[in-house]
Amino acid sequence: MRIILSVVLSVFAGLALAKGEKSGEFDYYVLALSWSPNWCSLEGDAKGSPQCDADKDHGWVLHGLWPQYHRGWPSFCPTVERQPPRSLTGTMADIMGTSGLAWYQWKKHGVCSGLSAAGYYDLSREAYETVVRPPVFRKLDKAIKLPASVVEDAFLKANPMLKRDMVTVTCKAGHIQEVRVCLSKDLSPVPCGRDVSRDCSLKDAVFEPID
Repeated sequence: MRIILSVVLSVFAGLALAKGEKSGEFDYYVLALSWSPNWCSLEGDAKGSPQCDADKDHGWVLHGLWPQYHRGWPSFCPTVERQPPRSLTGTMADIMGTSGLAWYQWKKHGVCSGLSAAGYYDLSREAYETVVRPPVFRKLDKAIKLPASVVEDAFLKANPMLKRDMVTVTCKAGHIQEVRVCLSKDLSPVPCGRDVSRDCSLKDAVFEPID
């Protein structure tokens, strides 16, 4: 009897520790692209992040590919998939800045995709390469201030398949932070949900140049 009770309690303990929603059940993806020089100016330099090394020449980096509901989003979903080894997360540093970010994005978002870690990273890279990052921003030689809408317009011009309701630009501490593009599970552009469509309205957002 004690053995049975112990087994039952251990099962319930495991369920109590489970966090997040069911993996693989979501509506669409949000592809989040972060302007690396701005992140480095606000946070990365102080952290000594290798993403901010001048020789890395990072511009728009992949912050993440996030499973999303039409309202809300899943995170930290229970999964039977194996955790990615450092050798795998390291392969994403060229577009994500660091292997640490790749690991965290799997831990929080990738586990909700219903994919293996390798499959999630492959899909993330494919999504990143699907969206054209306007080259004009790489030509800046000094910090400028511009309306956030200019950044959105540049992405729409470079990606004719995107409509305005499929893209949103976010700001942080007066800087352009991210461009977020909404994609279906097969990476076709789709309208963003209400939770995502929150465009930055700044007219003088800071945009730092690549060192």
